This record gives sequence, structure tokens and C-alpha cells, in this order.
Amino acid sequence: MKVPLFDMTRQYEKIKQEVLQALDEIFSHGHVILGENVTMFEKEIQQYLHCGHAVGVANGSDALLLAVHSLDLKPGDMVITTPYTFFATVSSITRNGALPVFADVTEKYYNIDLDMVEDILTTHPNKDKIKAFIPVHLFGKTLDLKRLEDIKKKYGISIIEDNAQAIGSVWHDGQTAIKFAGTAGDMGTISFFPTKNLGAYGDAGMVVTNNEKLAQRIKKLRVHGAAKRYYHEEIGYNSRIDEVQAAILRIKLKHLDSWIEKRLTIAKNYQKLFQDSGLDEFITYPEYFADRSHVYHQYVITLSDKKSLLRDRLAEHLQEKGIGTSVYYPRCLHMQKCFEYLGYKSGQFPISEAACEKTLALPIFPELTVEEQEYVVKNIKDFFKGI
Repeated sequence: MKVPLFDMTRQYEKIKQEVLQALDEIFSHGHVILGENVTMFEKEIQQYLHCGHAVGVANGSDALLLAVHSLDLKPGDMVITTPYTFFATVSSITRNGALPVFADVTEKYYNIDLDMVEDILTTHPNKDKIKAFIPVHLFGKTLDLKRLEDIKKKYGISIIEDNAQAIGSVWHDGQTAIKFAGTAGDMGTISFFPTKNLGAYGDAGMVVTNNEKLAQRIKKLRVHGAAKRYYHEEIGYNSRIDEVQAAILRIKLKHLDSWIEKRLTIAKNYQKLFQDSGLDEFITYPEYFADRSHVYHQYVITLSDKKSLLRDRLAEHLQEKGIGTSVYYPRCLHMQKCFEYLGYKSGQFPISEAACEKTLALPIFPELTVEEQEYVVKNIKDFFKGI
């Protein structure tokens, strides 16, 4: 059996006619940049997330870059973030002339440790230079949004939520949803990369905010810093979501909640299969959350064994059986060559560094079948039987 890590084609077959009709309309009228679909998609995301403003940009990396730019950081200013995330989270800081300050993550879900963040904000020798904080809702699991709001108020820093992987995820106070991920800080950034829960058929991204001034700034920055065409108030970027991607994303947004529910069902089934197979002593895995505080963009397991090569052996075994896997992420950002100048050393963030060695993403997408899940778990069980 072949089980891909992710498969766009199954989803496309279900929405194909809608997509083709939308594309024909765009190509027939010929308005392909910042047209009606972009305007409508921004309004629909605004309504979906219950936020004040949404601004479409070229991709998720640009969303972060423009959001950080809009804070007008100065050289030497610092931004707290996690070393266990995609590269763009940190490069958006350094490309704007600021310095990242890393805090380790917590075990199992690998979101940034908010206790450590507060410790940095109170004890860092240059704490007065810390101007912002970029938390990441990693793999689809929402951070404590109430605590993010409290940190923002208590320390007077700007917060940009990197919500590339968790659109549709919510934070609850026990019974009632408080907020959607990405709407608690000054800004939230979204990636619509094709593999995301809400994915385009190319690159696309978005910045959401409840601050009208910031929204207008992002709109200006995405078109070379011009509020009026050919009149440039500042040096901006060419970072526009196009009509084609906006039209496709409008179609997909209507299905997003049902696709999230299918991901929840898949996560619940994985949990049951792992428990029934007696794999708890070998791996830890995301718990099933029925409340959508986790939308399972990735389904990431952690091997309990401390031998770093065991994860790679399992990945090779599954690949031989036709099962797709991936490692998010094989090297922490504080250990990347391009960030050597920051002066961080191996061992400073032990949980993040262990995650790089012991985690493995398994297949998950709304159309994944029960039979495919059973095949995945059977082969994981067979692997541990043989070691």
C-alpha cells in the first residue's frame, strides 16, 4: 500500500468543478491582481476569524516579514521567539535588522515555553531592548491566547502570532471559545502554502489584525510602500496575493471546518490505534482534542528512545513500506550556520534539540482512510517488534 504524507489530488477531485469555473471567470475578465476575489477573500477571512482586518500578501514568509517591518524596529532591538520552527519565523526578525532571543519549547506539543518567555522579559540583561514576541502555534496546536494577551499588557511588547499552521484553531476557557489563533496579538500571520489546512495551489499568505493603522501599513508595504499608485511613502515590497489563489482559497474556506473535523477524527483514530497496538512505551503522540484547540496540521510523534538514529531508522522502514513521513525540523534555528553570529551553542535549548532528533510526522490529511491509518500503525508496531 502507498500512503502519502499529504495528497492534494484527492481534495481537488471534490472541488474541481468549482475551481475550474472560478478560474474561467478570472481569465475571461482578465483582472488577475488585487481584484474582487482578493477583496472578498480578505473579508471572508476577517469574518471567519472574527478579527478587524485581513490583508492578503504573496506568502506566509512575507506575511511575517511585513508584520515585523511594520513595528519599525531599530538595530539592536530584540524579538523573542522559538528555535524550533520554520526558518521564516526568525529570518523575518533578522531581515528587519533586529536580533532574535530564543526561548525553549515545552515537551510533547513543542510550543514555546511561556514561563521561559516571561523569565526572559524580567531577567534578560538587555530586557529594555526587547520590543516584540513572535509565538508560533506549532503543528496546529494553539498556545494559551489569554496568557499571550496578559504578557502583551504586562510587559508592553508587541506580539505577532505566527499562525502559519493553525488556522481554524481556537483557545477555550473550558467551555466557550475565547479567540481564534492569530487574533490575540497585535498581528497574526497566515500561510496558505499548498500543504496547509487551508492551502492554495501556489504561494499565498495573509496578515490579520484588529489595528486599522497596522492594516493600512501592511496594505501599503505590499505594493512597494505606495498608498497611491506611483507615490511611494516608504520602501516596501512586491507582495500581493493574486486573484487566482484568492479565488481558490475562497472555495476552500467554505470547506475548512469540515476538513478540520476530519482531521480531528483521524487524530482520534491514530490515538486509539496506538493504544490498541501497545505502542505507548515506544512513542508519545498528540492527544485527541475535540474542542479544536489542535487542528492537526501535522501529526507528529516523538520516539521515547534516546538514541537519535532510531527516528531515522523508523522513517526508512516506513518509506520502504510506501508510507510518507517528514521531519519537522531536523536542526534548530539557533544551530543553523547563518545564525552562528548570534552566539548560541548546542545544549542551550535541550527540548528543542531533542525534538529535532526524535520527532516524526505521519500522514494526515482529510481524505486519509482508516485502512491507510491502520497500515501506518501496523508498520510502526512491526518496526518496534524488530529492534
